[in-house]
Amino acid sequence: MPGTPGEREESLDVIQRELTAFARRARAAAARLHPELPLVSYTLLAHIDDQQGCRATDLAAHYMLDKSTVSRQIGALEKLGLVERHPDPDDHRIQVLHPTEAGTQALAATQASRRAAYQERLADWTEDDLARFAAYLLRYNAVGDTPHP
Repeated sequence: MPGTPGEREESLDVIQRELTAFARRARAAAARLHPELPLVSYTLLAHIDDQQGCRATDLAAHYMLDKSTVSRQIGALEKLGLVERHPDPDDHRIQVLHPTEAGTQALAATQASRRAAYQERLADWTEDDLARFAAYLLRYNAVGDTPHP
């Protein structure tokens, strides 16, 4: 931890700037998947795929988004043929979102190029550096899971 309040503030400024740069790269990755696909839609598609299907209300809760926002994003994903709805086997009143074959293939292609980009960017990092960075990201994101007032 930096020794003075000024050093801490400087570190926080660097973190904010670098996380913003990271977010820009994430938006660019979403655009490579499909030029009309915003980062939010890409993120929702990846989550649906990772969960092997989920409800729209689960997405809204997980990402702390308004249901109408999720609905618009899901509509765009459906229009692009990347997501489809299936009835829940336990309760046919509930619709579960699943990636289509096209959605799964698009994600796989994007994830492969992202992984290659990470490998290239981190090629000269030691195993210890990578392990610490991974642990720091897990720690940072774990705190983000609890909403702040």
